Amino acid sequence: MEVLSLLADGFATSLSPFNLFIVIIGVTAGLFIGAMPGLGSVNGVAIVLPLTFIVPPSSAIILLAAIYYGAMYGGAVSSILLGIPGASTAVATTFDGRPMAQKGQAGLALIAAAVASFVGGTISVVLFTLFAAPLADIALSFGPAEEFALVLLAFTTFVGLGGDDSLKTIIMICLGLALSTVGLDLISGQPRLIFGDMPGFYSGISFLVLAIGTYGLGEILYTIETSKTAPKVTNARITFAELGAGLKRMNSLWKTMSLGSFLGFFVGMLPAAGATPAALMSYGIAKQTSKTSDTFGKGNIEGVAAPETANNAASTGSLLPMLTLGIPGSPTTALLLGGMVMWGLVPGPMLFIEQPDFVWGLISSLYTANFAAVAVNIALIPVFVWALRMPFTVLCALVVVLCIVGGFAPSQKMHDVWLIFAFGVGGYLLRKADYPLAPLVLALVLGPLMEKSFRQTLIAEQGNILAFVERPLSATFIGLAILFFVMPFVVAFITGAKERLHVPSKRPKIN
Repeated sequence: MEVLSLLADGFATSLSPFNLFIVIIGVTAGLFIGAMPGLGSVNGVAIVLPLTFIVPPSSAIILLAAIYYGAMYGGAVSSILLGIPGASTAVATTFDGRPMAQKGQAGLALIAAAVASFVGGTISVVLFTLFAAPLADIALSFGPAEEFALVLLAFTTFVGLGGDDSLKTIIMICLGLALSTVGLDLISGQPRLIFGDMPGFYSGISFLVLAIGTYGLGEILYTIETSKTAPKVTNARITFAELGAGLKRMNSLWKTMSLGSFLGFFVGMLPAAGATPAALMSYGIAKQTSKTSDTFGKGNIEGVAAPETANNAASTGSLLPMLTLGIPGSPTTALLLGGMVMWGLVPGPMLFIEQPDFVWGLISSLYTANFAAVAVNIALIPVFVWALRMPFTVLCALVVVLCIVGGFAPSQKMHDVWLIFAFGVGGYLLRKADYPLAPLVLALVLGPLMEKSFRQTLIAEQGNILAFVERPLSATFIGLAILFFVMPFVVAFITGAKERLHVPSKRPKIN
């Protein structure tokens, strides 16, 4: 009852006319920021942060949180309509969202993304409200060994992502891990894999650069080559009847959305994990558990719902360690943490006691922002779908420009632009050879976290490799990882054995 009383007081703050106006402005701005390739929630919050000093701290954090939420919704827009992830958190949405748009189901894909985001956000906010303290204790018990085991589990869920050829998937994961080591060594600080002492590689290879290159330019090159004539994008439209049909279709995905929500919230609250690994892991698990796993990557609506629920749930989960422990769970929450310090607030367990109005005003604003985001998102779907009517020649040029601007804007280095072109050609060649790109992207994202946690564990345990299976949580994750890794091979063996048993004999009949 005390939680409900505090939450009611929080709603009195967040539902004031001024703060409600800030929420609507924030989610709308975040929606367009998230939809712009190369921007995302980090850039949006960073741009707006200096403006927050003109409003009270509670209104400031509500504005930034609304932008954060809106950007999580908006990232799916360009992933579906252009095939370019609006942000790193939406890369998994591209895998099935873009094929759905190409089949004339852009409206359905956008509805699925909006509803899944709403479900993920709602479930995660409820979990945040009810279980903040115990979940903070669980997250605090995670050490480097558990982090390594969790990342290993993420990789093994993707073994079957490349269709029936698991070997190609493993090769792409290894390639991504190799690319993730480019830059300065985590322990010694020595440069490695910098390709002839090129200064641009000292800061490593940005995930966004790889994603924009492979899924932006690579897609354009592949489409141009495989299309004998300029492809005509289906004129998509959406009516209230289609909206209702889309909402009914989402009822059958409750299992996928529930799993993605809980997984996303749990992964999001782990420091340094964030929404991107959560979305990729949710997509991999959804594929492993789906009855129609063979249609993933070809326009399966589950492939849109799973990552969208997870990345929105993770965005809420990442706020938990920031508020309770003072540890940011993602780059965006790191900016929010910096803003709180500048406003004179000290994150940590005492914040709930000393500043209850601030804390519960923020928590209640997440409910408000979630409802506002889904309403604004669905209302603007006709505007986004209208972009599909653009001639392919114009769309091609626009995608290339967005790729270049999106790659240059975060770092403002021409080195990243050249890398985008290189990855575009590489992605095009890999796609021609039927190599899956998703595991490559996953490995580049999780590679640094995996290496850091692995080396930290070995240093702390003085080289004892058994430390990874001596801790209960770590051993559980590793056991699940082995199960997921072996499962596709066992299924393939059983399927092959059944086929051999049912093959009729081809020996000639003897009369």
